[in-house]
Amino acid sequence: MAEDATKVERDGAFWADCMERIANDRDKQSFMMLFDHFSPRVNAYLLGQGVEASMAEDLTQDALLALWNKAHLYKRDKAAVSTWLFRVARNLWIDKLRKQRGVAYESEDSLVETYEPEPSVNADGDRLKKLMEQLPNNQAQVVYKSYYEGKSHSEIAQETGMPLGSVKSSLRLAIRAFRQHFGENA
Repeated sequence: MAEDATKVERDGAFWADCMERIANDRDKQSFMMLFDHFSPRVNAYLLGQGVEASMAEDLTQDALLALWNKAHLYKRDKAAVSTWLFRVARNLWIDKLRKQRGVAYESEDSLVETYEPEPSVNADGDRLKKLMEQLPNNQAQVVYKSYYEGKSHSEIAQETGMPLGSVKSSLRLAIRAFRQHFGENA
């Protein structure tokens, strides 16, 4: 941990180790590293899901607070930290929507449980999945890494070996295809 944080290669095992230190030792330094790394990614994920900016910020804070309070519920053999945290953020968003609609709020323990989407959500998800399958591989890969894994354009470029400009261009073309398919202005 004494290494300069900007020089450390961080992979899934690194973040899982941080979660274990938070769960076992309430390690604040590990939490701050997770916070600094995942906060912008969770916020971008929520914005990508159509959450209003101010609500996305609130939900991001709530998700990271849940990470601190519920790190002991994380199981490294079941999911990556990013997957777990994005699921927590999504469940918080769903709970907030339910609360706004007058549906009873579920207990905090439901934050990390499996979510069964409503039929309309499944239909949208199916449409999105079909469209993702129709995209060229490079576009689908960039969309997945950006919106589902919460990775920056630079990280995607590094992982895929694509030039940064190609990553941005692929993402822009994919978003245009989504907008055209779903009937929004490109």
